[in-house]
Amino acid sequence: MPRLALIDILLRLGVAVLLGAVLGLDRELKGKPAGPRTLALVSLGSAVLAVVAIYGTGTNIDAVSRVIQGVITGIGFLGAGTILHRSEGGVRGLTTAATVWLVAALGIASGLAYWPIVIVGTAFGLLLLVLAPAERWIERKFGE
Repeated sequence: MPRLALIDILLRLGVAVLLGAVLGLDRELKGKPAGPRTLALVSLGSAVLAVVAIYGTGTNIDAVSRVIQGVITGIGFLGAGTILHRSEGGVRGLTTAATVWLVAALGIASGLAYWPIVIVGTAFGLLLLVLAPAERWIERKFGE
């Protein structure tokens, strides 16, 4: 069973909190339901479970995989709670739900110390979230 140093645990969990809060800041600035605290907690919870899975099972990849599957399934229910069906038609909250799901995945990657995935995934996530004005411009320019 691997032993993680306290500094390693602090790094893994701290990065998870930071990336969740950063992605949540975008949602907060846009007045969406899941802000920095919520997404930081989702990311932290996912990272904690990933660290516990490694610490508790060692190199048993099947056990770690089951923990990851459970986290992602549970997060699906949390994300579904952010999706609203409008009475006038359409759906609202899909981007926030997808962000909740992404933050959970990034929290898992942080807990497992897959740093290149954490960095690239966070960067792409931020890029996609800030592209909303460009998306609206394209819809106005080329849409119906």
